[in-house]
Amino acid sequence: MPVPRYALWSSAAAPVLLIGGWTLAAALQRGGFDALHETISALAAADADHRWVMTVALLGVGVGHVVTARGLAPLARPARVMLGAGGVATVLVAAFPLPAGGRSAPHQAAATVAFACLALWPALWRPAGSGPVRPPVRVMVPAALVLAVLVLLFAVALGTGVLVGLAERLAAGAQAVWPLVTVLLLRRVTRR
Repeated sequence: MPVPRYALWSSAAAPVLLIGGWTLAAALQRGGFDALHETISALAAADADHRWVMTVALLGVGVGHVVTARGLAPLARPARVMLGAGGVATVLVAAFPLPAGGRSAPHQAAATVAFACLALWPALWRPAGSGPVRPPVRVMVPAALVLAVLVLLFAVALGTGVLVGLAERLAAGAQAVWPLVTVLLLRRVTRR
């Protein structure tokens, strides 16, 4: 079962939107923006300059993950559901921005769910005996481990306040890229 072309486009759009969004939004902040220490969410916060840039980027990333999940029919359903849930949670991150200079329980909950789902979905790629196409275990399992470790490092950075922005961008960037890698891998496997 081939992976449709729309999944290729949606999975490619996610990292472009995320990285392009945080780059442009940071450049538009009056007085500068410290990407090593400030979060992506700060770029879409109620008091951010041109907050719409990061908000639109997050919405696009979330929708991209949902569309990609739909197109990954060769994978087991739990992996696709988890990727789609991560996309919906990303949309909710955009829908519940941080208030000016403060915290938001709905934003934090949505971000936590998004990070968890987007880190764990590769681990669910194939329950025993299911799925018409099986990407190699040597690829999917290490990917899940790397994504989980990056999210853990981000959590530690949040707790310590050290390089929070860098840790978040590493985790979020890797999570945005992995669906594209999976689509490319599956397109190659299904062509054989």
